[in-house]
Amino acid sequence: MTEDDRIDAVLNEVGPRLRRLRRDRGVTLAELSAATGVSVSTLSRLESGQRRPSLELLLPLARAHQVPLDELVGAPPVGDPRVKAKPIVRHGRTMYPLTRQPGGLQAYKVIQEKPYESPEPRVHEGYEWLYVLSGRLRLHLGGREVVLTAGEAAEFDTRVPHWFGPTTEGPVEFLSLFGPQGERMHVRARPGKSR
Repeated sequence: MTEDDRIDAVLNEVGPRLRRLRRDRGVTLAELSAATGVSVSTLSRLESGQRRPSLELLLPLARAHQVPLDELVGAPPVGDPRVKAKPIVRHGRTMYPLTRQPGGLQAYKVIQEKPYESPEPRVHEGYEWLYVLSGRLRLHLGGREVVLTAGEAAEFDTRVPHWFGPTTEGPVEFLSLFGPQGERMHVRARPGKSR
């Protein structure tokens, strides 16, 4: 089925849906015409499928019936919002991708059980943001080491030599957001109320 066929199928259902809605509400074509300013003959042709629905016709009908426009056109149901992540296992680290599109900002949930024997800092283009969910995360950054605990976050330019992983105390679970072009994280706060 082509895209044009899908559009035609959706539009072909509008007329019967309009007729059903009008009849369920006990409204005549004349009453609906008076409420919308659309002629009785146009409404009749629209309901019978002899007239193709347009936005100019559907907007006043949606207002008159007090329903959202997508109810008139039978918008498809919202798809499954769940991210079905396939884990990536590398160097003892299990990463669950939380973003679907390639390139741009990437998000991962990461679980690492065992620490590396010795950290090997590396550099590359980009910017990284880490948030610890549980456990303790060692972060080597530019020759300095910090330990992040649950609820703590760090962000850094990945052109600075860096390495991160669990401490010797046990596994760590964290979120990693990485922008290969150097995107930084921006936390948006709600605007304050004007006084």
